[in-house]
Amino acid sequence: MGPDYLKLQNGSDIRGVAMDGAAGEKVNLGKEETFRLTRAFAAWLAEKTGKELTELTVSVGHDSRLSAEPLRETIVETLVSLGVKVYDCGLASTPAMFMSTVFPAYLCDGAVMITASHLPFNRNGFKYFDRDGGLNKEDIRNIIQGAQSDAVLTEIPRPSSRDLKEPEVRDLIGDYSAHLRDKICAEVARPDKPELPLEGLKIVVDAGNGAGGFYATRILAPLGADVSASQFLEPDGNFPNHAPNPENQEAMDSVCRAVKESRADLGLIFDTDVDRASAVDSSGRQISRNAIVAMAAALIAREHPGTTVVTDSITSDQLTVYLEECLGLKHLRFRRGYRNVINKSMELNAAGVDSQLAIETSGHAAYKENYFLDDGAYLATKIVIKAAQLKQQGVSLDVILSSLEEPKEAVEYRFPISAEDFGPYGDRILEDMKVWAAAGKNVCDSCGTAVKIQVVEPNYEGVRLNFRGEDLSGWCLLRKSLHDPIMPLNIEVTEGSCDRILTILKEFLRQYDQLKL
Repeated sequence: MGPDYLKLQNGSDIRGVAMDGAAGEKVNLGKEETFRLTRAFAAWLAEKTGKELTELTVSVGHDSRLSAEPLRETIVETLVSLGVKVYDCGLASTPAMFMSTVFPAYLCDGAVMITASHLPFNRNGFKYFDRDGGLNKEDIRNIIQGAQSDAVLTEIPRPSSRDLKEPEVRDLIGDYSAHLRDKICAEVARPDKPELPLEGLKIVVDAGNGAGGFYATRILAPLGADVSASQFLEPDGNFPNHAPNPENQEAMDSVCRAVKESRADLGLIFDTDVDRASAVDSSGRQISRNAIVAMAAALIAREHPGTTVVTDSITSDQLTVYLEECLGLKHLRFRRGYRNVINKSMELNAAGVDSQLAIETSGHAAYKENYFLDDGAYLATKIVIKAAQLKQQGVSLDVILSSLEEPKEAVEYRFPISAEDFGPYGDRILEDMKVWAAAGKNVCDSCGTAVKIQVVEPNYEGVRLNFRGEDLSGWCLLRKSLHDPIMPLNIEVTEGSCDRILTILKEFLRQYDQLKL
């Protein structure tokens, strides 16, 4: 097989170019690749479960991407040809697909979600699940290696005609919606109207034309919420309004405007496949990045005092103060990558350390109470429940984050590495940077004032430095990208400016001629 197969792995996901339309991007996730990957996934699942292929049940769903239908057809046809029982779930969310392995009416052995999250319209991909959750990158690598081998075509037994089963169409997103409606009804007391616990609450949902429109129409509205100001609920793989991405500033600005203009109590925004979410309070303030981590943690702080919250590496010092001093929790700042934070939280629990939440600033939030599933709709549901409870007390949601301090400035730069062997080159920069900073010498910034640099330990990704000087207080994190020849640099300050720290760092980084500043 060609080299494109190896490029399809993106951490714990499969992602590729699934349709023409972008200059210079050749399709590398078409029918043949999908056919081979599906056979390899089925073989992997059979081996893990100890079942014959004809004993397996697998669900298949997709988001609103334009290339979803031909990929779905290929996956369903391939699984059926192997004798696998298939539930064809149509338009769905990634978390709902995992829940098909849990719901008693499904109990699937595995699931396939066709999605590429927030990537451009011509991309698509697959997220695979078994009953233990989303597959790890080692599992994905094994599946890709299986798909590359011609053994995937010759060594998988052909079932007899009596073992072939017609795919069964199922309304998974309807069952998933009912599951979340039941949770809201159980936790929002409304004795006068128990069937309408959200009556009087106005909520803006922005689905970004992805798969998340169901949250407004099938969860909130049936429970009495006013969702009339919601926007971009219609699935449209062209994504004509803004990127379906809570990390995208244009997207966040759009939902913030909608909340303020409609005088809503709350705004919610999802990515394409609804495994990520962020929110907006009644004043139009974004609850994203550090704030969405703080909110997710605050929602479990009372029930789980002292629990450890695992986050990615770019969270702020102010978030640590909020989690530990305001909520009484513990904060473990780990690595970027939603599987990394989830796996770390699960590892802590296995070692006897209570960890109820793993969350990235991107909006991937995984609660232990919810199978450690990164589920944007579940996080949104917990926020809605709290908003409804506070509304009954005459209090708005923004009171929860009133003690969270925000940085004065926060920026991210992404420096390309031109070196062919970019991994070791980036490692050398990081090692040198740690030695440079640990030398303990004061440096002068652009204002000509002395600045003290301190290496932050423990630190689990890249090099994190604190900066302290006259009218300057902040930090930076330089790290390698998870998948690309890029070194992202995050800088935050509570006093002074990010430019002052950037000037100091550039003096050190200029010696690396293959790092493009």
